[in-house]
Amino acid sequence: MNSQKRLRVGVIFGGRSGEHEVSLASAASVIRALDTEKYEVVPIGITKDGRWLVGTGAQKMLPEVLKSGERVSLPPDPTAAALVPLSPGAGRPSVSVDVIFPVLHGTFGEDGTVQGLLELAGLPYVGAGVLGSAVGLDKDVQKRLFEQAGLPVVPFLAFHRCEWQKQRNKVLQAIKKEFRFPLFVKPATGGSSVGMTRVKSSAELPAALELAGDFALKILVERAVNAREIEVSVLGNDEVRASIPGEIVPHREYYDYKAKYLEQGTELVIPSPLTKKQVSTIQDYAVRAFRAIDGTGMARCDFFLERKTGKIFVNELNTIPGFTSISMYPKMWEASGLAYPKLIDRLIELALELHAEKARTKYSIELPAGAGGALEG
Repeated sequence: MNSQKRLRVGVIFGGRSGEHEVSLASAASVIRALDTEKYEVVPIGITKDGRWLVGTGAQKMLPEVLKSGERVSLPPDPTAAALVPLSPGAGRPSVSVDVIFPVLHGTFGEDGTVQGLLELAGLPYVGAGVLGSAVGLDKDVQKRLFEQAGLPVVPFLAFHRCEWQKQRNKVLQAIKKEFRFPLFVKPATGGSSVGMTRVKSSAELPAALELAGDFALKILVERAVNAREIEVSVLGNDEVRASIPGEIVPHREYYDYKAKYLEQGTELVIPSPLTKKQVSTIQDYAVRAFRAIDGTGMARCDFFLERKTGKIFVNELNTIPGFTSISMYPKMWEASGLAYPKLIDRLIELALELHAEKARTKYSIELPAGAGGALEG
């Protein structure tokens, strides 16, 4: 990294998903951890209605950027590689960045959409690419890939929202035939437990399906497991490693949105009290799961350790895990010997390394002189 010139890091936050507020908290932590001697931060906020705004030097708080930042657009043009001002006024310069750190959770940010735009714009960015991001947010496709990779997952069913709306009795019968209560119903594409319900009886099932359908086109139903909740942080591109596992001990019945972000009492235990064999298995599963979805950069892999049987299930991968002060992803790396600022350094290095590797790929055929005429016929 060039010590003479600070890298301009565009930190994208906010977004149109139900995890907008969570993103602000994560992005604030990332910005605080960026070494000002190495990096110049360009805060890029996305409002709930999808407007892109860039903060000025005077705007220190992210909500201020979303309220009064300069409106910009990122053109899908690799020759520009800059944010173009949309505000009226001649002579406003474009805002250039060297690398993007997307701290967006959920739809329109963690699902491959922003990653696709960044690919078209020719900008390096932290985290998974288009495919890994899209699969990472789709719990249905993700679990099917895990099964294909030989990883154990909790039994599940998935339904399109239109199936539920048009064939309610058929969907209810299929769920009751497959599962006993309790079970979990959640949006198949989402995070932070938004729209998730623990269903204890058939009477509660229709409302849970309706709620999940409000937040996604697909609905996931899975067996409830009486289990410990174990998490592992994953880091790397070609060479992937997993952190020391941590454990979530929720103060509520289960680890829902309120327990994660709105209430105190949930205990984060790092390292989790596990046997050496359990640690080894969980870390191996995490790396395999990461590779199964074509992950790059980072992810947090969540597990269930069933209390009665001791069986380990892969629950899901989060390709843009929480980065708040209480988030497990940085805490588990810190416990593994990688401090938060160094973790941020490494993620940016991985983004730049992957971008350089992609640049080696040929996307067109160089024809010999005079060969063009043969193709015209």
